[in-house]
Amino acid sequence: MNTAIGMLEQELVIPRLFQRHGVDQFKGAENDTISMKVEGILPFHDYAWRNDRSSPIQFDEYSERTLAVSFGGNVYSAVKLTDEQNDFDISEWSKLLRPQSKAIARGLQRRAVKTLTGQAYNVTIGNASQNLRGALIEARRVLNAFHAPREGRYLLVGTEFESALLTDEKLNLAQAVGDSEAESALRTASIGERFGFRIVVDQTIPADAAYAFASSAFIFLSGAPSVPQSVPYGATTSFESIALRWVRDYDPLYMQDRSVVNTYAGFRSVTDVLVGWDSAKEKEIISSGEHFVRGIRLTLDGKSDYPAAGSELAAITGVSDAKVWTPTGMKPEADPANA
Repeated sequence: MNTAIGMLEQELVIPRLFQRHGVDQFKGAENDTISMKVEGILPFHDYAWRNDRSSPIQFDEYSERTLAVSFGGNVYSAVKLTDEQNDFDISEWSKLLRPQSKAIARGLQRRAVKTLTGQAYNVTIGNASQNLRGALIEARRVLNAFHAPREGRYLLVGTEFESALLTDEKLNLAQAVGDSEAESALRTASIGERFGFRIVVDQTIPADAAYAFASSAFIFLSGAPSVPQSVPYGATTSFESIALRWVRDYDPLYMQDRSVVNTYAGFRSVTDVLVGWDSAKEKEIISSGEHFVRGIRLTLDGKSDYPAAGSELAAITGVSDAKVWTPTGMKPEADPANA
């Protein structure tokens, strides 16, 4: 069974870029949903030096946020194996586990792609093909302005975006391809590191798009279902918060073995309460709402899209459509050069 989880882990690309959690710590959660605690945010205050103590210090209320993550998937592979196949064709069960594990990996990959591409991004950097180096630097600037975590940043690119990167002499990425020693799908998909991003290519996302994000921008939950007491053979295993169950039994009416491998899965994005600085009042401001700021989108063509200048997100981060990135510099979003 450990062989199966090893095979699955080797095949995954996008789910391995996400923050991963196992289900065991959450068993017993109601309505297939678990709640993950997120640290609260408190503002700082100044107490005037040597003041007359006529006013008390200000107290704030502290509360932690919770992120609800639902298990919305039971990804499985089920196979029947006749007596003849068992005796003459399949020498060992590990041969069958390999394609079953690969099938589950593809199922998890598709779920991860749906979460990634379906996210509403607050920033899109467009027309990147005209200045790829500049677009990557702008992606770094925006994530920094959004206070996205600097650790574990990825640039996940489609196949056309990859080709553009590899042929860009300024980035000099072509020589990095094929240097990885490990054989996992993620390492094979990695084409280098630039500007704090580990660049990874994937064939299942839009070919002309790229997504710059911190690994904590998305959550991937995996859990192994319990083994029924009625089956003659069953086992569960997990590795790095990825879990699988394998059950086998025999159907005497049709003289065939049955093998089922499956996992529970859940995906979601992570939103944040933001902290900014009001220079006029010289005090911190905390956003009234939650915003998705741990990831942005890039496209080879099309115009850039930034938050509206009057929005809360723009006021706190300074990133707005008053000036958006173009291949020739920062210009207002309404500028004809952005079309």
